[in-house]
Amino acid sequence: MSPQEILQQFFGYSSFRKGQQEIIDAILDGKDILAVMPTGAGKSICYQVPALLLPGITIVVSPLISLMQDQVKALAEAGVRAAYINSSLTESQIATAFRLAKQGAFKVIYIAPERLETSRFLEFAMIADISMVTVDEAHCISQWGQDFRPSYLKVTEFVNKLAKRPIVSAFTATATKNVKKDIRKLLELNEPMELTTGFDRENLSYWVESKGGSGKDQYILSYIAAHMEDSGIIYCSTRKAVEKLCKLLESRYLPVTMYHAGMDNEARKANQEDFVFDRKPIMVATNAFGMGIDKSNVRYVIHYNMPSCMENYYQEAGRAGRDGLDSECILLYSGQDVILQKFFLEKKEYIGIDEKDIPKLKSNDKDRLFAMIDYCKTKKCLRHYILDYFGEKASKKCNNCGSCSDDTPVLGKPNFIKLHMEKQKNNQSVTEQPKEKPRRKKNNALPWESPNNLFSDNQQWGNGNEIDSMEYAYDDVPPPDMEDESISGIVPCFDNELLDDEPPQSYEEVFSESCPKTNTAEELFNRLRELRFSLAQEKKVPPYMIFSDKTLKDMSSRIPRNDEEFLAVDGVGKRKLEQYGEIFLAEIAKFIAGENKKTASGKKETVKNTNKANRKRGLKWSEEEDNQLVQEYKDGVAIKAIAENHERSEGAIISRLKGHGLIDNLGNSKEMADFYQHKGKIEAIKELLDAGIVDMRALWSAGLYSQEELQELEN
Repeated sequence: MSPQEILQQFFGYSSFRKGQQEIIDAILDGKDILAVMPTGAGKSICYQVPALLLPGITIVVSPLISLMQDQVKALAEAGVRAAYINSSLTESQIATAFRLAKQGAFKVIYIAPERLETSRFLEFAMIADISMVTVDEAHCISQWGQDFRPSYLKVTEFVNKLAKRPIVSAFTATATKNVKKDIRKLLELNEPMELTTGFDRENLSYWVESKGGSGKDQYILSYIAAHMEDSGIIYCSTRKAVEKLCKLLESRYLPVTMYHAGMDNEARKANQEDFVFDRKPIMVATNAFGMGIDKSNVRYVIHYNMPSCMENYYQEAGRAGRDGLDSECILLYSGQDVILQKFFLEKKEYIGIDEKDIPKLKSNDKDRLFAMIDYCKTKKCLRHYILDYFGEKASKKCNNCGSCSDDTPVLGKPNFIKLHMEKQKNNQSVTEQPKEKPRRKKNNALPWESPNNLFSDNQQWGNGNEIDSMEYAYDDVPPPDMEDESISGIVPCFDNELLDDEPPQSYEEVFSESCPKTNTAEELFNRLRELRFSLAQEKKVPPYMIFSDKTLKDMSSRIPRNDEEFLAVDGVGKRKLEQYGEIFLAEIAKFIAGENKKTASGKKETVKNTNKANRKRGLKWSEEEDNQLVQEYKDGVAIKAIAENHERSEGAIISRLKGHGLIDNLGNSKEMADFYQHKGKIEAIKELLDAGIVDMRALWSAGLYSQEELQELEN
């Protein structure tokens, strides 16, 4: 088979993206590779396609367990035999993996760099036919990069121990001139074919918004109100900020979860799965989250705080729009962010670095922070700034960033937001005693630092002009405790003003009020997305592994009616046709029939989806509707479908069925299990309460919620 045929059959794409064909051809010619390709440019295709054409096994060195697991799942969905070996497996599972590998069961094996020198893996490698060693996130081998990992130095030692040197290919999304030089040298690449596909992601728009204190929370709530059906990541600099923001969003009944290094492994894993599987499509996290996450339908990435360098920002922001659809990257900037990043930099430890190199690395880190501050304050094109930073010249006008466009990111209706300004209330005594606690002027330093002595050397930080005009109050406190990463001594001052009245009953109500009515393609897209979610739940894989949003959009536009037309959809190959063609074509046919029926009747039927689920809320049930409900349930119609048919919430349907004695145990029934599977827990609580199940203690006794959770909701 040719690379083109492999691409179509296994991955469902009709053509290669920029740079992919050249890299694949070079690998098949036996050349080493050094490729710098931005997130979302399709790096994995560059080594997975040749892996299927090379005679032996491809070993992929990856630093992250989540990346390995997602890649192996995705390959399995595509019909490719692959495996991973890392600390998430038991010794028995590892033994089984090696036994199958020796039998030639896998074409691609992902492995952590620490395992390259284990006796078991070396024993396997010495007898295996290894055609290629691929180093993913190759910048981790360089101490000049932002993610240096000493374990990556083991790669070259491993390759040199093999009886026959394989092809070595190295891939990274971000690499400066020095980092690329390190990769070539430390991996001992043999006259590599080097390619940089360009750092410009045209589908991403970039924005910097000057926001401080509660203004950031207000902005986040407004933005989410206008993007209710989108998945997004919100990055915070500290664990404390993550937990606080997540709690705020939960109080608005939003499907949100969180991730930071202070959580235990099981909690992090569960929360990550909730996000990847679209059960909770909003993730609030520190920069510990994201590397290796292939979730393709992230429509926005918001930085609640300024990152420490452009490399980190570009990598984190680049997790939006991996499917190629339009997405937004927004950075909320304040002077307090500058203070925090300077403090973190002062406390940074350089582990595994030669002492003689540390001063130079410190200087480089400071220069990177300066560049990040400049990005936040520049009036020039943000896209051009990013490209210039990475040594690439822009070829055309941007018109898609905060500096070049008259547009701004779409925000929701203000009446959605009622800010919970606990921080202001808790520190009210500070703002009420200006004589005892003087306000901080923008060019003054905090009592425990000044712009010129943040670091032990004499590097100047300027006179404080990088701090914006927002004023601060402060307590006479020492630098923040790094264990909880708090900055409690710095308190933004703002007026004690709450916006509007009570928040809406649920985020769905706001969405249905504020969003325009959908057209036919959007209606079909929503139908297909629901189908994809159901299939993903059954197969226990992330929805994007079945089809990306981009594929569903193309499918909704083309409206295929047979196998041949289905294969023409972007992202659909023979494997996907075999797996999902019949069920998706059936759903499309059902949709077409409904559209034809509406046209024939001359009436525009109301779109019935979860956003319209409460149209009859509060209306009395008629005897006819009640009888229809009972019959539908007895006929095996799903709760979700019944709710759509009756234009009521799923909680209302469950409550009604419980009243008829058809659902006896809310905690154990299959209907409730299904209900919770596609509804977030907080949203489910709200919907059941709105449906009239007002005895929350009964819910607790049924085992659905803990007493603490219900007490918190009551309060």
